[in-house]
Amino acid sequence: MEIIIIGGGIGGLTAGAFLAKDGHNVTLLEASNEWGGSAGKFSRGKFLFPVGATMGMGFEEGGIHHRIFQELNLSFPALALDEIMRVYHGRRVMPYYADRNRHLSECSSQFPEYASQIISFYKEAWKIGAEVRKLIKPLPVVPPVTFSEWKKLILSLKPGTPGLLPYLRKTVGDLLKKHGLDEAASFRHFIDGQLIDSMQTTSQDCSALMGALALDIYHEGAYYTEGGLYKIAETLQKYIEDNGGRTYKRKHVQTIRKENGRWVAVDQKGESWRADHVVCNLPIQGFVPLLPEPLQEQLPAKLVKRSKVAQWGAFTMYFALKETVIPPYTALFNQVLSDRSMTEGNHLFLSLSKANDTNRAPEGFRTLTVSTHTELHHWDTKEKYDQYKETLTEKMLLGIERVIPEVRDGIELQMTGAPRAWERFTKRPKGMVGGFPQTNEYSLFNSLSHRTGIDGLWLCGDSVFPGAGTIGVSTSGYHVYRSIVQK
Repeated sequence: MEIIIIGGGIGGLTAGAFLAKDGHNVTLLEASNEWGGSAGKFSRGKFLFPVGATMGMGFEEGGIHHRIFQELNLSFPALALDEIMRVYHGRRVMPYYADRNRHLSECSSQFPEYASQIISFYKEAWKIGAEVRKLIKPLPVVPPVTFSEWKKLILSLKPGTPGLLPYLRKTVGDLLKKHGLDEAASFRHFIDGQLIDSMQTTSQDCSALMGALALDIYHEGAYYTEGGLYKIAETLQKYIEDNGGRTYKRKHVQTIRKENGRWVAVDQKGESWRADHVVCNLPIQGFVPLLPEPLQEQLPAKLVKRSKVAQWGAFTMYFALKETVIPPYTALFNQVLSDRSMTEGNHLFLSLSKANDTNRAPEGFRTLTVSTHTELHHWDTKEKYDQYKETLTEKMLLGIERVIPEVRDGIELQMTGAPRAWERFTKRPKGMVGGFPQTNEYSLFNSLSHRTGIDGLWLCGDSVFPGAGTIGVSTSGYHVYRSIVQK
């Protein structure tokens, strides 16, 4: 069976690796110069920078990356973190520990007036998260479309699953209110910091089930990977090649059509490929326009409607720093929160390379990637773009100084990645990143299936269930593989 995969992000590479393992003829086409998409990398001189954040999840025993690499008979080194991150909010500096008891103790110390409510909130959230993890361990597809998907979902049900039903339409905000924390502004802001990074929304709107899973999974394992998460992508790409597949960079597909019962993909130079199946590891905003109108009309109405919805953009700064300006014991991952919203430089996520990680920087230097969410309308004209880039750069530098006070004195190299740069280098429409927010409107049974409704045409990546992050896109890639093989 011949299969074309469009997009060399981790979702598409996961699908390709498993399909190649099963002996199928896989051709993977990536538009950019690097593998990994939003988890890719780029180099400037002697420095290497991950495109996005570098915290790894899912490498623990039973985690999705651990399971994938085990099934492919591959190994992947990752360093488990005792301190997941450090959170800076006003005068507060809060270590976020992997150990649950240490985390509760730290929260009680940081927010003493709400200590008992916080403990009860976390215990309920973790209980919900544990039940959701049990439910999704067999990797059921949600929303189920076919009889076999319904069957797998039903067989995934556990004795504790009915206990999740009361939370199905609730939000994390409802859970906070239940435990008397709706007026605990500082703690709620702290929770929002965790949710915006993982769920692309805050407690007010975040699905209670998905939010509880996010808060729970932090304590299952967070990891640092030497170099960055792009190494997952490069490992999978090599596996595809080693198992007879073909992988190409700088092949930007412009059209997908059907001719004589087979799929045809055509790139920017007019070169075409033919196959029995096409897997699109693309945001749906970039996928739908590739199809001619008659095929677009065959897509589910929900998919077409969502392809017109704008997502978040990201504004990212990249630094090569002299190690001498980095305070001793600085955490590898940090959040800086203001008292305002979670966007436009009011929430920063900092990923610092480990000392002696020579994949990223030579001795005496370290690299730093800093990102914030941004709304794309701030960048829709050149005048607004240039002015806002300058404003946001200075605002973020002030935030970074909260973690590294002498950062400006140690800058060897500084670059910015505004939405247009994300669009240029990752080919994501308008620089959209992160998938849809995990609100009740977009998550779980309201999410998009990897099935397009058109025979032989599949989707994976952060637009479809279960959503963004390397855990989510890997799962969607595995769902596509399993569905093609069953077919």
